[in-house]
Amino acid sequence: MNHAWTVRQRPARLERRLEFPDYESTRDFLDRAASLSEQAGIFPDISFGRTYVNITLHAEDNTTEVGEPLAHFARELDALLGSEKTLDD
Repeated sequence: MNHAWTVRQRPARLERRLEFPDYESTRDFLDRAASLSEQAGIFPDISFGRTYVNITLHAEDNTTEVGEPLAHFARELDALLGSEKTLDD
């Protein structure tokens, strides 16, 4: 798991904040994340502004920890950043 993801409890979830240099970079990431969500069938809570994105991945209902499917999805989101410059890299 990338160190940038934070594991939270009550409820179990993964969280990450990304900062981008400009709106175009933010929008590009959001578009690619939306495509990935559609493919994976996982739909995180996302909030964003002009140069940042907050992502929360919630564990399945009635579970107390984040499972491998969400951890894998988090890694796939991280991979989207490989070609995208962020300010927190």
